[in-house]
Amino acid sequence: MAHPDPFGVDSSDDSDPSCGEPPPTATPGGGIRALPHAESVLAQLRARLTATTRVAVLSGAGISAASGVPTFRGGPDSLWEQERPQDLATPEAFHRDPDKVWRWYDWRRGLVAACRPNPGHAALVSLEALTADVTILTQNVDGLHQRAGSRRVIEYHGSLWTVRCTACGREARDERVPLPLPPRCGACGGLLRPGVVWFGEPIDPQVRREAADAAAGCDVFLVVGTSGVVHPAAGLAGIAKQAGARVAEFNLEPGGLGGWVDDFVPGGAETTLPQLLSAR
Repeated sequence: MAHPDPFGVDSSDDSDPSCGEPPPTATPGGGIRALPHAESVLAQLRARLTATTRVAVLSGAGISAASGVPTFRGGPDSLWEQERPQDLATPEAFHRDPDKVWRWYDWRRGLVAACRPNPGHAALVSLEALTADVTILTQNVDGLHQRAGSRRVIEYHGSLWTVRCTACGREARDERVPLPLPPRCGACGGLLRPGVVWFGEPIDPQVRREAADAAAGCDVFLVVGTSGVVHPAAGLAGIAKQAGARVAEFNLEPGGLGGWVDDFVPGGAETTLPQLLSAR
């Protein structure tokens, strides 16, 4: 079972039994529909979206890739002052050296602040004109869905732009870049921490309930730019499928959702989601 990922990208290299349910098992006869003609699948999906009232979207790092958001999984952005992200994004690291952890997060906030929503984010905003109820369940912490204009976003792994007091528990939005470090609570003066889910931490129970309710209550469930291996978020597709929803995956290649997926649309979300909205 994989950790929730504080970088807004999928991580499957560690195990934490406190972080969610076991992965779903593929249903008999399930599987991804072949795509000899992606255009026809997109047209059918758009027709279904037009006719439905409730849509849930599980988004991951893939939707933000075209915006230039670093993945922190290999490459030149993996190290910061010779430190690995996995060694900084933990409660233990923050307890040992909150100043170092905050300097890393402040650096990351600066990187993300320079990024802009891409056509994939914009397409999900446009989706709200087709159907009455659209809920974004994002594993990303970058805030790009909100900046694009999506009205209902559940941030499964928290947000880079939220801070929480380690003393009184007060949460607040703070989008200043750079932050005065280390940041202090305006209410009690306590040390603030980033409002993200770190390695080894459980997902907030209320967030899990809201996300599960959105998945169970939707008619169409879109999986966008996530490998489907990070639990408990990956289990949301199974919840939707078992409740009768149509599940469609938009990804560069099929992820780990197996038999829960009815339709697979290959390609970058910045291209395929706008195509979905314009399909006829």
